[in-house]
Amino acid sequence: MCRNIRPLNNFEPPATSNEVHDAALQYVRKIAGTSKPSKANEAAFERAVHDIAHATEHLLEALVSSAPPKNRDEEAAKARARSAARFATA
Repeated sequence: MCRNIRPLNNFEPPATSNEVHDAALQYVRKIAGTSKPSKANEAAFERAVHDIAHATEHLLEALVSSAPPKNRDEEAAKARARSAARFATA
């Protein structure tokens, strides 16, 4: 479930609110053990996603890096190459 959570720090352009929300949603799904909460738990689930996304945005704003910002396209290409090598059929 959490394989969709990607590093969000030190990218140019910075992570969007949607990316932060998606990472928070995946985290809450993993912790809750479900991808869709029951009606009784829906408010708590959504509140947790909101709170974690909010904390994540503050974290990303506060982090400092001496490394140059990473390029999203280059990182995506590296990930595709790793995946192709990992799942290559013999």
